[in-house]
Amino acid sequence: MIRFIQKETFFADFSPLIHLKIEALFNSMQIIADLHVHTKYSRATSKDLDLFGLHQAAQVKGIDLIAAGDFTFPDYFKELESSLTESAEHPGLYQLKNNLADSQDKNICPQKAKNVFFILTQEISCIYTKNNIGRRIHILIFAPNLATVKKIGKKLSTIGNLKSDGRPILGLDAKKLAAIVLEIDQNCLIVPAHIWTPWFSLFGSKSGFNSLAECFDDYSQYIYAIETGLSSDPAMNWRLSALDNLSIISCGDAHSGAKIAREAVVFELAKLSYKNIYQAIRNSAQINFSRPPKNYIKKTLEFYPEEGKYHWDGHRLCQFRSSPQESKKRQNICPICRRPLTVGVMARVEKLADRTAKEAGRASKNRPPFISLIPLAEIIAEICQQGVNTKKVKEAYNQIITQAGSELAVLMDLPLENLQKITESEIIVESIKRMRAGQIISDPGYDGVYGKIMLFTDKEKKNFNSKNLSLF
Repeated sequence: MIRFIQKETFFADFSPLIHLKIEALFNSMQIIADLHVHTKYSRATSKDLDLFGLHQAAQVKGIDLIAAGDFTFPDYFKELESSLTESAEHPGLYQLKNNLADSQDKNICPQKAKNVFFILTQEISCIYTKNNIGRRIHILIFAPNLATVKKIGKKLSTIGNLKSDGRPILGLDAKKLAAIVLEIDQNCLIVPAHIWTPWFSLFGSKSGFNSLAECFDDYSQYIYAIETGLSSDPAMNWRLSALDNLSIISCGDAHSGAKIAREAVVFELAKLSYKNIYQAIRNSAQINFSRPPKNYIKKTLEFYPEEGKYHWDGHRLCQFRSSPQESKKRQNICPICRRPLTVGVMARVEKLADRTAKEAGRASKNRPPFISLIPLAEIIAEICQQGVNTKKVKEAYNQIITQAGSELAVLMDLPLENLQKITESEIIVESIKRMRAGQIISDPGYDGVYGKIMLFTDKEKKNFNSKNLSLF
């Protein structure tokens, strides 16, 4: 079933932001960050996802700060030590050593070349039993320096096999993991990853909990943020008053360079440093935008949650999906195989929420807003009516990025008249215009199957002509 929807644009008129003091504007910087990625050492990832691949993808996408990822993997930790240097100007953040960065920048056109910083991160898969129920929880760890990373790796190596995967599986209670990491360095951050995903998350329908406290007990006080995951957006999370005191971050969770920055965090910082990123994440649950803190989350950039592969309920093998309302009528039973459905993110939110969507909107006045985006390659693929990995789509993507500077610049900032000059294509301009207005057609994902977000009806696509497709 395909629905045509007009997405509410929470970002269209966020008037409190215009009341920022003038001096604050001159003494702060805006940083775009993707804080959750994987490397080639994790399962099912691109072989190009090493430090150099991350550095290059960050430039193409237009982000300033990227997670290094997988720091507990022994071989990768050696690469972190040998290839990165801590920035003297931005303590706690790292860059490729000069000779390595220069060699990478030669592969990037001048419009895209920019400084890229790394933040040290790791995702851990905790699989354990609590309250007689099997739990599978993914946890993000942020560390302030390589010395702390080394200590974390040494301690966790006594608990499980860190050499088996870049994202190791440990038979360790999430609370215990938090205790271990924070005992090593209290400047680390512990963030539950993609908190609604059915199989591996804090609130997952298959193996999660019903509250933060149920998972972390007395260590809940040290959890300052949650990650939305691709199948939810901040508006869905605002429906839980229990999350009002937690900041919300959104990240790409990339397994390939092309997927980096499909979600991201936009920070407003007094100065770029690990300490200020830490403070921004800790400070951004509720913000007085007329007098914001020195460091805070300005907004997040979101994947349309309908495109996430666990948004609705369903059965992949049966090719069946249903909305939470339909599933409830069916008592969560698949009509084809008569087995229980995989309950998706939207249904799980509905179950735990204590606010309606309208109530959540009213309650969000002090929450950072968000923008929903569609990856540029997917927009081009829809216009060409070809796959995102085809030669035609890749060539068109590279042509646009080479002239525009970065993907996020095209999606968010580039004036449409400039895009028209670059592409000479009316249809690509109309695509970006519709996306920015939130005019989309959604085909929701379910049970591990990605959904589809479209900008044109089938009837419109039949009318695409050679003039509209001149770029391609």
